[in-house]
Amino acid sequence: MSDDVDRFLPLRPVEFHILLSLSEGVRHGYRIIQDSAERSGEAVISDVATLYRALKRMVDQQLIEPAEPPGQDRRRSHYCITPLGRRVAAAESARMAALLRSAKAAGLLPG
Repeated sequence: MSDDVDRFLPLRPVEFHILLSLSEGVRHGYRIIQDSAERSGEAVISDVATLYRALKRMVDQQLIEPAEPPGQDRRRSHYCITPLGRRVAAAESARMAALLRSAKAAGLLPG
C-alpha cells in the first residue's frame, strides 16, 4: 500500500497545492490558482501553462480525474481528487510535518 504512494513523493509544490484545493471539492483551473494563492499568501502557481501541464501529468498518474462541473459551468474543465491522490496528499503532509518537527528540534524555527 505504501509503495503506490511513496513513488510520488516528494511532490512538486504545484502538485501539492492542486491536491489541497481538490481535497475540498471539484474545481476548475482558475479556482485552483485562486485557492493556492489564498492558502499560501502568494502565487505558487505562476502561470496557466504551469497549471495545465501539472493537471495533465496528475490525470495521467491517476492522482486526479476530470469531473462533471457543478451547476451549469460547462465552459471550463473541472477536476476532482482520486482516492490515490488523497493518500498521496496525506503522505506528503506527514512527510512535511516530520521535516518541520526536525527543523524545530534543530532550532531553525521559533517556539
